[in-house]
Amino acid sequence: MGVLTQVTQFILSLSILIVLHELGHFIPARLFKIKVEKFYLFFDPWFSLFKVKKGDTEYGIGWLPLGGYVKIAGMIDESMDKEQMKLPAEPWEFRSKPAWQRLIVMLGGVTVNAILGILIYAMVLFTWGEEFLPTKNLKYGVAVDTLAYQMGLRDGDMILSVDNKTVQSINKVPYDVLINKAESIQVERDGQKIEIAVTEDDLSEMIKHKYTLVEPRFPFDIDTVLIDKPAAAAGILKGDNIFAVNKISTPYYQDVVKALKNNQNLSVSLSILRNNDSIETNVTVNEQGKIGVGPKSLDNYLTFDTREYNFISSFPAGLNKAYETFDGYIKQFKVLFTVKDAHKEIGGFVAIGKAYSTTWDWQRFWAFTAFLSIVLAFMNILPIPALDGGHVMFLLYEVISGRKPNEKVMEYAQYAGMILLLALLLYANGNDMVRLFSN
Repeated sequence: MGVLTQVTQFILSLSILIVLHELGHFIPARLFKIKVEKFYLFFDPWFSLFKVKKGDTEYGIGWLPLGGYVKIAGMIDESMDKEQMKLPAEPWEFRSKPAWQRLIVMLGGVTVNAILGILIYAMVLFTWGEEFLPTKNLKYGVAVDTLAYQMGLRDGDMILSVDNKTVQSINKVPYDVLINKAESIQVERDGQKIEIAVTEDDLSEMIKHKYTLVEPRFPFDIDTVLIDKPAAAAGILKGDNIFAVNKISTPYYQDVVKALKNNQNLSVSLSILRNNDSIETNVTVNEQGKIGVGPKSLDNYLTFDTREYNFISSFPAGLNKAYETFDGYIKQFKVLFTVKDAHKEIGGFVAIGKAYSTTWDWQRFWAFTAFLSIVLAFMNILPIPALDGGHVMFLLYEVISGRKPNEKVMEYAQYAGMILLLALLLYANGNDMVRLFSN
C-alpha cells in the first residue's frame, strides 16, 4: 500500500502541475485569438484514454504520463507538424501574431508554475506553519555517521556553523555542506571551537552513499514494543531505557542502534532502567539488527522552534521559500557538473515518487508539489529547443533583431532538443533502474 500511495500522490501532483502549466499557454493563446488544436494531460502517441472536442480544441488524457501539451496552430512544437507550416499563414495561427504576443504565450507556462509554487508554499506555511530544530537546541550534541567520523566530527559535537555561516536548523547542515560546496564545518567540542575540513572527495561520498553527516543525539527511552518481536518476548516494556548492550555503555539512541547492528542474528544482554531499577535481560537481534522497539519522539528531549504565519504574512514567506528552492536548484546543477560522480545520482520517476510519504500526508504532498512547480518553471525556461525556454530564445532573437529565425533552423533545433531531452529522460530513469536492481 505504501508504494501505491506514493504513486497516487505522484500522479495527482503531476496532473495538477501539468494542467495548470498548459493553461498558462492556453489562456493567453485564446486571448490573442490563436487557435489551440489540442489540450492534453499526458502524451497520446497512437491513442488516448479520453478525448472530447469542444469548439476548435480537442481536450484529452493520454496514456503516457511523461508530461502534457497544448498544440497551438502555426507553431513548430513537439508534434513536428511540418505540413501545416508549408501552407500560407492564417490570421488565427501563432506565427501570424506579433512577437510580443507569442512571447507572452510561451512564457505563460513557466509563469504559472512560478506563481503556483509561491502560492502553495504560502498556504502550506499558513496552514501548518514551519517547525524546525535549531542547532543551538541540541542538548546532547550530534550523532555522526561513518563519513562524518572520517572527516573528524565526533558524537556529542555541537554544530556552530558551516563555512563560518550560522545554520539555523540541524536538518539544513548536510544541505548547506553539499549544495554550497562547503570547505569547513565549525563545531564546539569540550568547550573548544574546532574546524573540520570538507574536501571534494567528502562531497562525492555524501552524494554516492546518501550520507547525512549528523543527526540529533538523544536517549533511548522505549515508546513502542512490537508484538511477536524479540523485545516483547524478552519482556521489554514501554518506558524502559536501554543504557548498555553487552555491558558496554549506550547512553543514546544511536549508540544502541549501532550496537545492535553489530550483533545481527546474535543474542545480546541489555541493561535496562525501569522505574529507577536496573534490569538485565537477554534478547535475540534479527538479521536487520533490530529487536522490535521504537524510541520516544525527539520533542520529548529537544525544543523545536515553530514559526506561525497569518494569511497576510504567509505570502512573503511563500515567496522567500520559493526563492530558496529556485536558488538551491541552481546550485544543485552546479554540484552535478563540479562534484565527482554527482551525475550518477540523477534520478527519474522512481526517485521522485520515493520523495512522497508512504502514508497520505497532505503537508508533505503540497510542500513537494510546490517544490516540483518551482523545478518545472526552472527546467522549462532553460534555453533548450523543445522546451518553452527554447521557443523564448528564438522569440527574443526575433524581438532584438527584427527578423524571424529560419524555419528550417527552428525545425532542426526542435529535433535536437527532443533528442537531448529523451536522452536525459532515459539516463535519469536508467539510473533509477540500476539503483533499484542493485539494491
